[in-house]
Amino acid sequence: MKTFHYTKYLFLSVLLLAACSNSAAPVPEEAKEEDAGTEHALTLDKEQREKIGLATAAVMESRFLAEIPGYGTVMSHEAIAAASAELATAQAAVKQSSAALTRAKGLAGTAGALPAEAAESAERQAAADAAALSLAERRLTALLGQGAPLNADGASLLTDLASGKVKLVRATFPLGSLANSLPKQLRLARFAVGEFARNWTGTAIWDAPSDPAVPGRSFFTLLRASDAGEGERLQVWASTGAMLKGVTVPASAVIQSNNAYWCYIEKPEGSFTRTAIDTSRPVADGFFVPEGIAAGDTVVTSGAGLLLARETNPSTEAEE
Repeated sequence: MKTFHYTKYLFLSVLLLAACSNSAAPVPEEAKEEDAGTEHALTLDKEQREKIGLATAAVMESRFLAEIPGYGTVMSHEAIAAASAELATAQAAVKQSSAALTRAKGLAGTAGALPAEAAESAERQAAADAAALSLAERRLTALLGQGAPLNADGASLLTDLASGKVKLVRATFPLGSLANSLPKQLRLARFAVGEFARNWTGTAIWDAPSDPAVPGRSFFTLLRASDAGEGERLQVWASTGAMLKGVTVPASAVIQSNNAYWCYIEKPEGSFTRTAIDTSRPVADGFFVPEGIAAGDTVVTSGAGLLLARETNPSTEAEE
C-alpha cells in the first residue's frame, strides 16, 4: 500500500513539473512581434513626439486597377499611308468600272449598244478591279489587324493614321499573362524620368499581328494627342479585373519587420498602433491598401522606425 501511494505522489510531481516547465517556456520572438503589432499600442505625449520628430498625415481614399506590364512600339505611318492610298485607288477603280459595266448592260439590245467585245471587256475590268479592291482591303487588315475600328468612322480614322495625326501602338505582353482576353485599358509611358515621364491612355484596343522581335501576345491601341515619336519604345500596362477601393499609404510611412510590412496608425490622438499592410500594389506615391486602413485614418509618415524600436525594445525610451 505504501508503495502505491509513493508511486502515485511521484507521478503527480512529474506532472506538476512538466506543467511548470511548459508555462515557463519562452514565447517565440515572431509571436511576440505579431502580438505587439496587432494588439498593443504605444502612447506618447507631445514632448516625446517632438523629441523623435514624429510626423503624421491623414490617408486619402483612392482607386486601384490591377496592371500587367508589357512592351510597346509606336508604328510608322508610312506603311499605313501606302495601304490607305492603295485602298482609295482600288475603290475609285471599282466605282468607275462598275459604272461602265452598268451602262453597258443598260444599253444591251438597243441601238446604242456596245459591241460584244467591249461589253465583255467592261465586265472583265469590273471583275479585276473588284479583286484588286479585295486585295487592298486584305492588305490593310493584315497591317492593322482584324479588329481595327474602321466601321463607323473608318475613313476619317484611316486618314488620321495615314497622316500620323493619330499614332498606332503595338503592345506585347507575355503569353498567358492576360488569360487570353482583351485588356480593359492600356496605360503607356516613356522609358524616362522627370518631365519626360509622361503617361498616356490607349483609346481603343484590339488584337494585333505578333511582333517578331518580342515574343508574346500583341494588341493595337490608338494614341491621340501624344508627342511619342514613330518607332519609339514605350512601357505599357494592361488593366485587368475590377476597380478596387481603398487608400494610398505613403512610402515614408511603411516599415519592414519580421518579413512583413507595417505602418503606425494614430487612434486615438497620441496612441500609435502598428498595423500590417499589403504592399503588393505599389503606386506612384506609395502603396495602395484595400483594407485594414480607412480613408481619414492618420498614419505616421516620419519616425515610424523609432516607434518600432520603442515597441520592440522598451529600454530604448529609458536610454533617451
